[in-house]
Amino acid sequence: QVQLVESGGGSVQAGGSLRLSCTFSGYTYSRYCMGWFRQAPGKEREGVAAIYTSAGSTYYADSVKGRFTISQDNAERTLYLQMNILKPEDSAMYYCAASRNFYCQSTPFVVNKYTYWGQGTQVTVSS
Repeated sequence: QVQLVESGGGSVQAGGSLRLSCTFSGYTYSRYCMGWFRQAPGKEREGVAAIYTSAGSTYYADSVKGRFTISQDNAERTLYLQMNILKPEDSAMYYCAASRNFYCQSTPFVVNKYTYWGQGTQVTVSS
């Protein structure tokens, strides 16, 4: 059984940093695409960053490029999202996601490409 558990969310002032973690079990992380998504109240879930470890490929939404970094710790079976220079518009519930038959390819932020989801961790950025 695949399980994803996020942590690391919280409240921070604009310009600050947070690091989100997603520990996963029952999943072969290197075979398929993993990603971070976020959803703000009243908005659709959107992709933030994705990684396909086997190809060493990472993908970022334009809104976070240069500020966020996605990475994996193989030994700890953990996916990370380092978020720097946070802005109020980054406030949202952040979700870790994993696929079972998707390799990121050209559309890494399509929600229905991902099969497994965590419960989310809240990020609030104040101005």
